[in-house]
Amino acid sequence: MFRNREIQRFTVLFVIITAASVIAGFGIHPAAGILALVSAAAFGAAFFLFTRARYKSIADISEQIDLVLHNDERLFVSESDEGEISILQSEITKMTLRIREQNNALKREKKHLADSLADIAHQLRTPLTSANLILSLLKNSPDERGRKALLRDMQGLFAQMDWLVTYLLKLSRLDAGIVVFQREQIDVGRLISVALRTFQIPMELHHVDLQIDIPEGIIIQGDSGWLSEVIQNIFKNCMESVGDNGKIEIACEDTLLFTEITFHDSGAGFEKEDLPRLFDRFYRGKNSGAAGYGIGLALCKTIITRQGGTITARNHPRGGAVFSVRFSK
Repeated sequence: MFRNREIQRFTVLFVIITAASVIAGFGIHPAAGILALVSAAAFGAAFFLFTRARYKSIADISEQIDLVLHNDERLFVSESDEGEISILQSEITKMTLRIREQNNALKREKKHLADSLADIAHQLRTPLTSANLILSLLKNSPDERGRKALLRDMQGLFAQMDWLVTYLLKLSRLDAGIVVFQREQIDVGRLISVALRTFQIPMELHHVDLQIDIPEGIIIQGDSGWLSEVIQNIFKNCMESVGDNGKIEIACEDTLLFTEITFHDSGAGFEKEDLPRLFDRFYRGKNSGAAGYGIGLALCKTIITRQGGTITARNHPRGGAVFSVRFSK
């Protein structure tokens, strides 16, 4: 406490004033000198006790800050009377809690990044391993027809890797927050019609029956390009689920509170244990195809939530899966 220069200066000044008062008191009357001496002693003792208590509170706060700096999980909160020290301690406690929350969030993000990198490496390693195997077979295959078949397989693998890298880049852009979504008036019927054009030939080849029930004039707010991405991903999942001679129904409900687009397919639906994790990144359900990577639905959820909507999946009572995309008004 006495290492503080302000305390040293105050002590020197207090001693000088006390000495002057005592000398002046004794000069007037011995009783006045004694009274001045006793008063100065009482005032000095009170000031000493009060200052020591404040320094103890400051020492406790310093210890608390030191614990935070050393990542200690304990949080020391003492009871203090109202005053500047109490206000300071309250603010430091809030700062401590906020720093701890941010630290925990950074740890979670670091773990998520490590897991994501491991998943990406695993997803890319599988087609690369297959491509290397095909290359070794090409070297030892004298048959021209066999070589063409192997080249087609390799072309398919490279197409898969191109798709995977493209979607991973989209996810990384969304995670980094560098994507700026447009806010425009979108006609739901036209949005779905344009998004599904690329599926016309696959639907004909697999004899998929598509039924669209969307009233005219339903408008939503959002980015048409990214929402088209969502519709294509959901419809692709439905196509993979129904297989040949399947059926897909697309409907839209417009109320005063929300606009909801639903996709119902006639496939096998979801396993009960898969439902809570369908939109998790790199998660592949039991009924997912061998070519699935588990990032399409994760991308859909990110796009929808960033535009203020929600996306859910469930099993239909009559069978099949139902995807619901809802936008609040």
